[in-house]
Amino acid sequence: MAVTKPTTPVRVAYQGVSGAFSEQAALEFAPEGTAVGHATFEEAFRAAVKEECTHACLPVENSLAGSINQTYDLLTDSVLHVVGEQVVRVHHNLLARPGTRIEDVRRVYSHTQALQQCQAFIRKHRFEAVTDFDTAGAAKLLSENGGEGKAAIASKRAAEAYGLEVLAENIEDLAFNYTRFFVLGSDHPTKGVGPHKTSLVLATRHRPGDLVDCLLEFPQHGINMTKLESRPRRDKPWSYLFYIDIEGHVDEPHVGSALSALMRKAAFVKFLGSYPAAPSIVEID
Repeated sequence: MAVTKPTTPVRVAYQGVSGAFSEQAALEFAPEGTAVGHATFEEAFRAAVKEECTHACLPVENSLAGSINQTYDLLTDSVLHVVGEQVVRVHHNLLARPGTRIEDVRRVYSHTQALQQCQAFIRKHRFEAVTDFDTAGAAKLLSENGGEGKAAIASKRAAEAYGLEVLAENIEDLAFNYTRFFVLGSDHPTKGVGPHKTSLVLATRHRPGDLVDCLLEFPQHGINMTKLESRPRRDKPWSYLFYIDIEGHVDEPHVGSALSALMRKAAFVKFLGSYPAAPSIVEID
């Protein structure tokens, strides 16, 4: 698995309701633990900060839609660390109440990203797309409120959770649809067996060549950078934070040395965590 699993049952906070892809990621992290749903990312995050849950599992990146910025924003000022990552393959399905035929469906409900990722299917069947707060939540509301001509786009787990039938499977436009999750906690896992990643955020001093000068520390220390993304600073207009993922663990001398050099060069550096890397997409498939 992608992370060093806890030896005792844990409580993992996630955003959504039962059947959500976030719940799946949480349970893959802690199969013997309890996944606890929350209405928002911030509520799930705060549950871990307040130690109501031992961890939080939040999406950080989708292979089609890109980064989930709210998770990064929450991490920047937090006492929590990234202690693991999970990668979940996303398959969307058309769900409806038992007895519904696909020919009867006129309106389909789901999260805006799910609707966008199933545009070809929606256009083909001339459905009216209606945005809901999340995929599993749309399935839950459909099971509770029903109504003729209605369906939801969600996971098969959501269909099982709410007694819905799967009218069509794997309706996403592109097959390679994955979501990456960060597992957040207050612990600092030591380096284990297998590949690791380290995540950090930095700000430069806004001098010519500063960003390049900082990034050159990675190849100079033999480190591969796997992600670089900028985000506006909320406290300084037109200034940016740079979120970075690299291969390796902070306990490894070359990684620790690179981070020390960054701290001397950058205006701000925050270590977000070192953690076992999730399997590659080829390994997942």
